[in-house]
Amino acid sequence: MDLQGIKLTWLGHATFKIETPAGHIVIIDPWVSSNPSTPADMKKFASVDALLCTHAHFDHIGDALELAKEHNPIVVGIYELCMWMEKKGVKKISPMGIGGSQMVLDMSINMVQAHHSCGIQDGDEILYGGVAGGYVIQFENGLKLYHAGDTAVFGDMRLIHELYHPDIAMIPIGDRFTMGPREAAYACELLRPKTVIPMHFGTFPLLTGTPAEFKKQAADVGVEVVEMYPGQTLG
Repeated sequence: MDLQGIKLTWLGHATFKIETPAGHIVIIDPWVSSNPSTPADMKKFASVDALLCTHAHFDHIGDALELAKEHNPIVVGIYELCMWMEKKGVKKISPMGIGGSQMVLDMSINMVQAHHSCGIQDGDEILYGGVAGGYVIQFENGLKLYHAGDTAVFGDMRLIHELYHPDIAMIPIGDRFTMGPREAAYACELLRPKTVIPMHFGTFPLLTGTPAEFKKQAADVGVEVVEMYPGQTLG
């Protein structure tokens, strides 16, 4: 897997830290402080330039408000989630919708669909949070990453391949709330990336899908499977 100068760190669950070719720090699905998979020495950041939130569940935006207030990054998400974050005091929101695109720092970002729910836990209430999504991120060097967020497999993943041709796909395999290994392997057939990084597994006992089973199911698909460990940096 050639990241072409990008540094990619998996912080456990669905949380990734990216250092772009221009040196910007991007966090996808910021949940670290109470994330049992995140190494203790990686729960704080010296700087954050952008947050990309796929949807509003606690295990994806658990630290979004705190990081936004501490570092004042650009916060990208579905419109309703961004409006809620602005109401909570976030200064720099950059909302978008499924099918839309925008430039953020040195990244071209497309928001694509995901089949999942998106309620915002606000105290003892669950508020409408728009819809869940995923992101295809293209960097200045041409590399394209697809972060699927939480999702089931869906037939229009083929459109993501046809429109965006992602080089690397980060896809959930944990089952119960997302795809399991069998469904994730079929998603790889539709997406046809060069490399797949499994995520959203093992954090809780309910997430029973494993990289070993995923590799078994995807053995004949023809993709490189890169199993990362929490805290590992590639590139």
